[in-house]
Amino acid sequence: MEVKFNFDSNVFPLFQPQSVDDLKDPCPVFDGTQWHIFGSSGAVATETWAILHATAPDLYGPWTEHPVVDLRISGSGVAAPGVIHESGVFHMFIQTEFMKSGGRCEHAVSNDGFHWVVLAPAIKAIPDTGEDGIYDPHPAIIGGQRYLVYSGMPKFSRVPQPDVYLARSQSNSWFGPWKRVGKILDHADVPHHNGREHPDYEWGIEGAQLVELPDGRVLLNATCFLPEGHRGNRQRVFFAIADEVNGHYITAGPVLDPGENGENGHSTVMINGQQLTLFYQSRVAETNHLWRYGMARCDLSQVA
Repeated sequence: MEVKFNFDSNVFPLFQPQSVDDLKDPCPVFDGTQWHIFGSSGAVATETWAILHATAPDLYGPWTEHPVVDLRISGSGVAAPGVIHESGVFHMFIQTEFMKSGGRCEHAVSNDGFHWVVLAPAIKAIPDTGEDGIYDPHPAIIGGQRYLVYSGMPKFSRVPQPDVYLARSQSNSWFGPWKRVGKILDHADVPHHNGREHPDYEWGIEGAQLVELPDGRVLLNATCFLPEGHRGNRQRVFFAIADEVNGHYITAGPVLDPGENGENGHSTVMINGQQLTLFYQSRVAETNHLWRYGMARCDLSQVA
């Protein structure tokens, strides 16, 4: 049965960056006093990225940008932080690569969101497996257990083809150690995603996040690439739902139409009661096809 999410509000763009072309991979976090947003700040044209940090009294803003977060960790793709705030501490999980084999999911902690201490890596890529490269980690609490969901990809010669993987904390704390659960969503599970053998294959499944729904089911929020259309217009936010955290996930399809000559992707879902908030990245003609952040909301009780 198809599930349809009806967003009754959508604000885009939320704000304009001060000194960079593109804003991607947003992860908003509330610390009990104010909102923080962490993400990727840089330029698609050169694939150069830093870690964005901005704060606001409300999700709608006004947003104040702060100096980028310097974790002093090595990698060619240090970006796309997944952050959670618990018991007065921010926990950031962040990739070090995303367009090549290898990579680590680094773990950093902070008491204020501004000053960070990097700990031992949470997980590392496993050569010559489906996790030969890993990226886009995001923390989640499902059924009282702590998890990391992330993209894992086998070796590739043309373009990465990542699927969605899961790891569980064996101590049920954000400090691990982390036990791999395995793949929880494959290309074949997403009918609206470009197939591995598609002649104009663009990219794999990425930007995954897990959220527990009010009825106890699990919502997987991620990014797919449509099998048809022009490149630069095929990236879409989609949801999938399962009874258990490790699946089987049934896709709800792309959930937010970016309009003509546009696309959206990597996002974070927040649920408060029956209200679902989607904080996402998008690029459209009106932003000169530069990536910006937007926010849409829907009433879960009205989900069709």
